Amino acid sequence: MALLDVRDLQTSFSSGGRQLKAVDGVSFSLDAGETVALVGESGCGKSVTALSILGLVPNPPGRITGGQILFEGTDLVRLAPEEMRELRGNRIGMIFQEPMTSLNPVFTVGNQITEAIRAHRNVSGKQAADRATELLELVGLPEPRRLLEQYPHRLSGGMRQRVMIAMALSCEPRLLIADEPTTALDVTTQAQILKLLHSLQQRMGMALLMITHDLAVVAQTSRRVVVMYAGRKVEEASVEDLFESPLHPYTRGLLASLPNPERKTDANGKPARLVEIPGTVPSLRERPAGCAFAPRCIEATDACSSRDIALRTIGQRSVACIHANEVDVAREARS
Repeated sequence: MALLDVRDLQTSFSSGGRQLKAVDGVSFSLDAGETVALVGESGCGKSVTALSILGLVPNPPGRITGGQILFEGTDLVRLAPEEMRELRGNRIGMIFQEPMTSLNPVFTVGNQITEAIRAHRNVSGKQAADRATELLELVGLPEPRRLLEQYPHRLSGGMRQRVMIAMALSCEPRLLIADEPTTALDVTTQAQILKLLHSLQQRMGMALLMITHDLAVVAQTSRRVVVMYAGRKVEEASVEDLFESPLHPYTRGLLASLPNPERKTDANGKPARLVEIPGTVPSLRERPAGCAFAPRCIEATDACSSRDIALRTIGQRSVACIHANEVDVAREARS
């Protein structure tokens, strides 16, 4: 049985008398100890999916309107608020997107970590402080005792992110959700944070759901990838299959936008520019008919906009595109 099994998740927000679906029929699973990435541009529904799992969608205006979120066999959608509070931060931890806004500026680092510990563990203040010191040391921060007395604004971005990781791991969760854990960090610090997450995952045996728009991060961390667009899953595959032969035009666009050290100059000998996907993700109010990516897709035909495009299974992967070439994929699988 999967540790986490999200089935046909639908999360909507009320606006102007309408129900707008930010997550529309998304399904995926995550085994114990596995790393799965949710990928897509800003506005694709990745973070709302994570907040749905944790029961943190603000209500009103948002709420889960359909589907199941099975964690260790229990449907989280049906849990009472107090049961979700017991689960959140205990068996499921989360690293939020921006540590400067996620950490409370008027409380010390020690206050915030010990509060997270004592919310779920029957320990004394001293025991919680000792545990907080151990956690700061675990995530590689120097002088952990001194850091307990510091306020978040006194720390660098990388240090704040490590504090967030320490808080998320305070109760040794079975599942850790990391929402854009390397955003706004320099390249060196990004690499350090990713290496830290991997080592902690191996040490603690937890599953990791990585939410990111950066496929370079996915390549370094994940086993499987779920690509989202306009609230829907458009492709799911192993990391190897996705990078070697992406089936959905949106996935190919994301991969083409990555910096390529081999593409230093263009045909005219000028410095090569990054490839971009034209247009933007549609708003919830203006979702186009049929395939939501069709208005931005150079491969789109009239058929793409005439009906909803369902996910179909091709080998060990799935894709929501009527032009995905099953014959070529089968040929590659045999070769």
